Amino acid sequence: MKPIFERYQEIIPDFSLFQESLHNPFPTHLRVNRIKTESVLLVDSLKAKGIHLKKATEKIDTLYFAPELNTSGNLLEYFLGHIHPQALTSCLASIALGPEQGTYVVDMCASPGGKTSHLAELMNNTGFIVANELYPKRQIPLGHTLERLGVLNAVITGYQAQEFPMKHRFDYILADVPCSGEGRFRQTKEDFTYRETGAKTRLPDLQKKIILRGFDLLKENGEMLYSTCTYNPEENESVVNFLLESRDAKLLPIHVGLDYDPGLIKWGNENYDKQLERTARFYPHRIDSVGFFMARIGREK
Repeated sequence: MKPIFERYQEIIPDFSLFQESLHNPFPTHLRVNRIKTESVLLVDSLKAKGIHLKKATEKIDTLYFAPELNTSGNLLEYFLGHIHPQALTSCLASIALGPEQGTYVVDMCASPGGKTSHLAELMNNTGFIVANELYPKRQIPLGHTLERLGVLNAVITGYQAQEFPMKHRFDYILADVPCSGEGRFRQTKEDFTYRETGAKTRLPDLQKKIILRGFDLLKENGEMLYSTCTYNPEENESVVNFLLESRDAKLLPIHVGLDYDPGLIKWGNENYDKQLERTARFYPHRIDSVGFFMARIGREK
């Protein structure tokens, strides 16, 4: 039997350990919502119910691992908006962008709202967030998430991300784009295997259009985070490299309080700008979560 994601064997470090990690179920990670509570209160509340939380990282006091919990959706703390179940690496995207209070932000592909609500929390519910989501059916859970978590500084729009209006410029852009979702794969059932599809080959064209529009929406000193939950360099480094070739963009360091592997500067016959080493790759055998890619982007001065 062929290894899962065999074509990435040369780029994923400790590939055998990576393969082993794909047979483990996803852990339950929770984000404490400081809009409505404090971490110490939430930890004590769940401990009284026999649910013991462990910090996902010592440097961030709102991200936790719940080893005894399979689902949080039936907890009172969930309905009160005190917690939000969210993959650890997904939480790191908002932290990497790090929007300041009182700023203007666009989340270009916002549903189901985990990252949007996290941005609002980091901004202490100040400033203004445009939570953009094209599909009406996906706007419904987005709205529910923002309401449950007490987000007051966001509005929902329904533009195509690659055609978001250019009437205003923003301090921060989050472009967590549609992707092939390879990082979400875990083979926890013996009769289920991952099959590559031809559909994902069309994604880089859309991703390139979105990253260009996102960059063009930035203020002079603005910053953007481009992210995916896939391992495919054609959707990650190639897209960011396209931006560097098309605009006066530069890559900024990423600080999330956890270690990660640097981005690639070569894939197949393609050579990328050396700045791509500043991007971040998160693998499930390094961090037990969804596989992720991030690039923090600013403007050349």
